[in-house]
Amino acid sequence: MLRAPSGATIEEVMSATGWLSHTVRGAIAGALKKKLGLNVTSEKVEGRGRVYRITD
Repeated sequence: MLRAPSGATIEEVMSATGWLSHTVRGAIAGALKKKLGLNVTSEKVEGRGRVYRITD
């Protein structure tokens, strides 16, 4: 979901995984950013809210 060009919101990841919001945020910050070293960006998108993407 985060690799898609459109990215994903916290709510979209929550509905896909069944996780709570704090778990999704922790996975993005801890596992994806720190442990795997992926570049995760976020931006506010009109009508969608904050969208997260993994960029190269």
